[in-house]
Amino acid sequence: MSQTDLPRLPTGHPVGRVIAMPADTNPEGDIFGGWLLAQMDLAGATPAFELAQGRCATIALDGMVFHQPVSVGDEVSIYARVIKTGRTSVRVHVEAWKRPRNHAQAESMRVTEGVFTYVAIDEHRKPRPLPGVDNAPA
Repeated sequence: MSQTDLPRLPTGHPVGRVIAMPADTNPEGDIFGGWLLAQMDLAGATPAFELAQGRCATIALDGMVFHQPVSVGDEVSIYARVIKTGRTSVRVHVEAWKRPRNHAQAESMRVTEGVFTYVAIDEHRKPRPLPGVDNAPA
């Protein structure tokens, strides 16, 4: 196998792993995209919360692409990496990968990816600067 034939590896840090369950399926038996999106949103919030040192709200999702369906019993692993920070916001690239649960030697496959934007918020749910960012008005 040449270097170009090798499967692509996840980017970012592992931040979540779940098993897709029957309650999360559509009538055709595939896992709902919305369920996967929710798992990715939760996982992507992890590095955002760490950078913000507190509460964040999801404000945008860009470039969500579904590459493969997820089936009941698949082990879904989610990876996230911060790609940009602003005065109050954090952009996080999130990837979800699947592996058939009963096939220990099976390769993981990327199933979806997207960029989530989170904003640090205060106790009144208003945007607040990220720690270490100058508070002076622009």
